[in-house]
Amino acid sequence: MNMSRARERLVVIGGDAAGMSAASQARRLKGPDELEIVAFERGHFTSYSACGIPYWVGGDVTDRDRLIARTPEEHRARDIDLRLRTEVTELDLDGQRVHARDADTGEESWTSYDRLVIATGARPIRPDMPGADAPGVHGVQTLDDGQALLDTLERTRGRRAVVVGAGYIGVEMAEALINRGYEVTVVNRGSEPMSTLDPDMGRLVHEAMEGLGITMVNDTEVTKILTAGDGSVRAVVTEDREFPADVVVLGIGVRPETALAKAAGLPLGPHGGLLTDRSMRVRGHENVWAGGDCVEVLDLVSGQERHIPLGTHANKHGQVIGTNVGGGYATFPGVVGTAVSKVCDLEIARTGLREKDAHRVGLRFESVTIESTSRAGYYPNASPMTVKMLAEHRTGRLLGVQIVGREGAGKRVDIAAVALTAGMTAEQMTTLDLGYAPPFSPVWDPVLVAARKAAAKVRGSL
Repeated sequence: MNMSRARERLVVIGGDAAGMSAASQARRLKGPDELEIVAFERGHFTSYSACGIPYWVGGDVTDRDRLIARTPEEHRARDIDLRLRTEVTELDLDGQRVHARDADTGEESWTSYDRLVIATGARPIRPDMPGADAPGVHGVQTLDDGQALLDTLERTRGRRAVVVGAGYIGVEMAEALINRGYEVTVVNRGSEPMSTLDPDMGRLVHEAMEGLGITMVNDTEVTKILTAGDGSVRAVVTEDREFPADVVVLGIGVRPETALAKAAGLPLGPHGGLLTDRSMRVRGHENVWAGGDCVEVLDLVSGQERHIPLGTHANKHGQVIGTNVGGGYATFPGVVGTAVSKVCDLEIARTGLREKDAHRVGLRFESVTIESTSRAGYYPNASPMTVKMLAEHRTGRLLGVQIVGREGAGKRVDIAAVALTAGMTAEQMTTLDLGYAPPFSPVWDPVLVAARKAAAKVRGSL
């Protein structure tokens, strides 16, 4: 006779935002008598803010544990069998089981599942070059990575740091190392830092970084990392220069961690991330879900799949997965690509498409850039702000917004994020009823000034 368990088992691979949000939400909907939950995490920590790591390294956050939203003990208290330092090494989809290895004991075992959640996250890109794996070369993606970097900083006598790459992590880590008293050089293969912005907006970030004392080297590719006699890093080499370094931080970006999924034959998108439907179920697999930095998501503006590794998305994915696993119904419709960061007091924000994104998907567009202030010009401490807006040629549909400015600039991007999600035109945006008082905004908010200019340019193109 074919006997089945009295309760189902949910297996979760990955103990951070998406995985543990899914486990916690499923537990809210189904008690231990209905659903057994087993979660595997290869690191030492769960449910933490990876986005906060640069601020911990830089000293703004003094205690690592402040980045942890929920400890392993708290998860276990909710009847989640959480197994730390245990890495899943194989998926058997036909047999509905996973193979795992305990990093401390070496013990290996198979665990069966009725429902599987893959939340394996992303891994820092390590360039394929000599010296990339040398001691003192660090990627920064997990709390374990952050701790390893801090340990290196504590025992390194020299004070020279090179950051390779100038995306969000590269820029934030450069500032963190400046705050720790290091001489910092950023080597960037792009024409300007922050490739998520158009180069004209990235130039503003470049100027702010140099104002902090960071040496920016753009349009330059790293070819190798030199090591000393003891194997530790001593310099970063490009085609025509050598930059002395006592520590190297890789800020090139991340890739979806989908080796397990690929080996099991699960569907991957053009960026290497798992492909799911709107319920976050892996396409073609009834009992397998995936979320977080290991998946690709629908870009609501371009209509194409993108890989956008952000904690905001991961937590939403987990909520959707947990609801569906727990017997409810939820969907994740997609994203518009909103992100915000800072360099010192310079706030950097973007949403939607850049110029090259619009070109790539075949969209014709109008582009405008305006200068405004965060508050009424006569109000104390009003600071300058630059807003760039893209609107579709002829239709005027909003395609993207980039904002660079001081206090009060960054979160204004949320206005545009809502407008993008709603499919609004630049003309429609000009009538938005935004809050106004001199301490908060000019009479015409900078985003609306950009919308007026974009709408006028669209009308002129008709």
